[in-house]
Amino acid sequence: MSLTRPRNDPGQYDDLADTWWDHSGPFAALHWLAASRAPLVPPASRPGAVLLDVACGGGLLAPHVAGLGYRHLGVDIGAGAVRVASEHGVTAVRGDVAALPLADASADVVVAGEVLEHVAEPERVVAEVCRVLVPGGTVVIDSIADTWWGRFSMVTVGERIPGGPPPGVHDPALFVDRTALRAAFAHHGVDVQLWGLRPSAPAYLRWLRGHGDEVPFVRVRSTAGLFQGVGRKAQ
Repeated sequence: MSLTRPRNDPGQYDDLADTWWDHSGPFAALHWLAASRAPLVPPASRPGAVLLDVACGGGLLAPHVAGLGYRHLGVDIGAGAVRVASEHGVTAVRGDVAALPLADASADVVVAGEVLEHVAEPERVVAEVCRVLVPGGTVVIDSIADTWWGRFSMVTVGERIPGGPPPGVHDPALFVDRTALRAAFAHHGVDVQLWGLRPSAPAYLRWLRGHGDEVPFVRVRSTAGLFQGVGRKAQ
């Protein structure tokens, strides 16, 4: 990781593009999060169904949804991420998550994981996610709450432990107001339910010892740190 880039600089992901698929590398936790999203994605209900992966990164979701029957599209701002995702089964293009290059009501499922805490106006991303989602379609999100615990767990501690976010990848000033987020989705006809996430402590300790590639995330009641959610757009 470059120590000269400012926090939240998207170029950090290009700096690390060759490590996207290193399960013990700087994106290790993103592998674990990708695995946690997949059970929230329903099987495709029609031929040609589209799953849009917003801020797809290196395509880490791909192996977890490969058998669900979707055409897996991805949008990411980083050239390196798009290249790597394209090598792993995602039809990926460069694009702005606040101006998605898709037509209205064109995606059956939209997954927006670990992106809302990287943008200055998350409500614009929410509006775009809801615009491209078909009526009755599913949205899956995860992000970091704008709380002292979110900042402590993901920056103060998280950036200093193995498997945590790379130093400088997050700007805590952009962490997400959960009430405003749910209101933004509701404004566009999507009722999003949220829960908290944390890595399984026993699995994390095994991973630290080199036993296993993945650390499952488990649900917790508090959404004050890392949180996840799912919603369905009104018909």
